[in-house]
Amino acid sequence: MKQAMVAGLAGFLVLSASMSAQQPPAASRPVVLQRVLVKVNGAVFTKTELEDLQIQELQARNQRVLSQLDLQSDEKLRAMLIEITPELLAEAVDQLILIQRGRELGYTLTEQNFQAALERLKQDNNLDDAAFAAAIKQQGITMERLRRDFERQYLIQAVRDAEIVNRLQITEEEARQYYRAHPEEFMTAPMMTLREIFISVQTELRGGQEVFNAASDEAAQQKVLTARERALKGEDFATLVAEFSESGSKANGGLIGPVNLNELSEGLRDRLLKLSQGDVDEPIRTPKGYQLLKVEQKSEAAPRPFEDVRNEIGNKVMQERGQALLDAYLISMREQAIIEWRDDELKQLYEQYRASKKN
Repeated sequence: MKQAMVAGLAGFLVLSASMSAQQPPAASRPVVLQRVLVKVNGAVFTKTELEDLQIQELQARNQRVLSQLDLQSDEKLRAMLIEITPELLAEAVDQLILIQRGRELGYTLTEQNFQAALERLKQDNNLDDAAFAAAIKQQGITMERLRRDFERQYLIQAVRDAEIVNRLQITEEEARQYYRAHPEEFMTAPMMTLREIFISVQTELRGGQEVFNAASDEAAQQKVLTARERALKGEDFATLVAEFSESGSKANGGLIGPVNLNELSEGLRDRLLKLSQGDVDEPIRTPKGYQLLKVEQKSEAAPRPFEDVRNEIGNKVMQERGQALLDAYLISMREQAIIEWRDDELKQLYEQYRASKKN
């Protein structure tokens, strides 16, 4: 289910552009009577609309689909259609229910709403007014169609806000209970500030391949071990950086970080987590030489204060409750809706999908 009017149309121009090569200019297209697949409280969902949704979903799954002809000729795509179509039908029916409910509640897409949505669509696609007008003209998209699609998403979101979101509340005690039950969700990352000494190992060409020079490797290893030994005896590490290091970090005393350990490779993260503040690690052999690290500062992972995450908790809980309330709301609305199928095969797919979801 799309959750915002503009978000629901973010890929609109991209999709239309991909399909435009398969379509004649708008002025030369014949008028086609739409085949109705289902009516929901009098509102219709057509074969063309289903095909558009199928293509969008397949493209979202990184499938190359330009037209309905591709769906008919490609065996793999046909198999995927069997998988995705039942859910697309279910979502289409729910959207029609919400759209009709929005109209019953008196919501209307105003001209101001429409113009604001158009501006955001232009910004999302990096188009000025002239480029936008040229794009929709080339693709045969009318402003009436744009308005219709914007209106549909506007009404859906308006109903969600009125019937679901505005009824959600979370008490302070409920927020604290969630905080105590899910401490792992609110941990700070383990951080570390390091100093490094890096000593490179020269390479040479042998048989057309670049290999390390053995003598250079031995000399670099001895050099880094000497630096570590002196550091362990208490010499200032920054002074040793100035004497030994060949890294660009030498200019600031070898400082690296603060580093979020969760963003490092698993092997390096586990290695550094074992070190305490002030420790000097064993030399690390890298693809280009030897690296010696000292832990300058270290902060362990710790729970963030409740006050800092109160709003985040509220959003999490409300999102979970909101989906549950929306599901229950739609079950109730479907029970009251008049759903008239014009295609028995699609009706069967829809009913099997609903039965599998037990709603």
